[in-house]
Amino acid sequence: MNQITPVILCGGSGTRLWPLSRKAKPKPFLPLVGTDSLFEATLARASDPGLFAAPIVVAGAAHVGLIESQLPAGSGASVIVEPEGKNTAAAIALAALRLPADAVMLVCPSDHHIADQAAFADAAVRAAALARDGWLVSFGIAATRPETGYGYIKRGKALDGGYRIERFVEKPDRATAEAWLAEGGYCWNGGIFAFRVGTFLEELARLRPAMAEAVGQAIAAGRSDGGRFHPDAAAFARIVSESVDYAVMEGTGHAAMVEADMGWSDIGNWEALRDARAGEAGGGADDAGNIAKGEADLLDCRNVMVQSDGPRVSVVGLDDVIVVVDGGEVLVTSARGAAQVGKLKGASNQ
Repeated sequence: MNQITPVILCGGSGTRLWPLSRKAKPKPFLPLVGTDSLFEATLARASDPGLFAAPIVVAGAAHVGLIESQLPAGSGASVIVEPEGKNTAAAIALAALRLPADAVMLVCPSDHHIADQAAFADAAVRAAALARDGWLVSFGIAATRPETGYGYIKRGKALDGGYRIERFVEKPDRATAEAWLAEGGYCWNGGIFAFRVGTFLEELARLRPAMAEAVGQAIAAGRSDGGRFHPDAAAFARIVSESVDYAVMEGTGHAAMVEADMGWSDIGNWEALRDARAGEAGGGADDAGNIAKGEADLLDCRNVMVQSDGPRVSVVGLDDVIVVVDGGEVLVTSARGAAQVGKLKGASNQ
């Protein structure tokens, strides 16, 4: 059976969703859209046994308890406990070295929202087919607006089920994003990948030999503890932190992409969460675009979101404002300012 192995990356602290997201229980483990946490939703959409094998979760020690408490019974999941955070290239390499060379791994962040599960599964099947043919595959998210907060992928020559990647491009300014949207052929870089294990490790060894060697030593000298695997800390400490985009994808000659229009959001800040909730099945927003979770009284408001864990929040005559009350902390921000929340003192001291 040509099952795909989901590799779920649980990193980051989600400071831009403070005060709800905190170090003790960060963004992936919160029910931000719907009733399941983002981590639980990630596992659920990669759980069809006809398509997916048991998942591998890569995370830091601080969150292993949360992960194991949210793993469904009988999932067969294993957890690789990183000695320290070294970004996505090393995390993916750890998982790759725990799998056979001919396995296909589907790398998924644990904290993204995907509304269309069928579209996700279709993209995963197409990406896996390309990966088995030796391509390193990125998911290109259909760009629906001139977004300046994401990197982009420029589509190249057509392949069976996808495209070659012509180039990766950094986050653009507004005018450039508008031009790309009008031109077509550009997708958002969603941070989801499909690799044949052997191909990925060969390219990592060619492009980042020191990283490949250190990860190999960390695995060889590591130890198992039930469903957990602990890489060797001393070997892992020698790794230079780098994303898989920079370490591998931008340097390989085998980069491909599949396009996916699947209601994707990285839930990167409160504005993105507001927009994701507005699109929830059954209608998350009222006719004025307002969304309330907890006690709220909104009068003459448009596109206002309130979330409160206790006190009633009353808002009058405001547009595009977000108010969050959680654990004794209060956040008030415009939607435009939501991306700056992580810079607040409260968020940095969470």
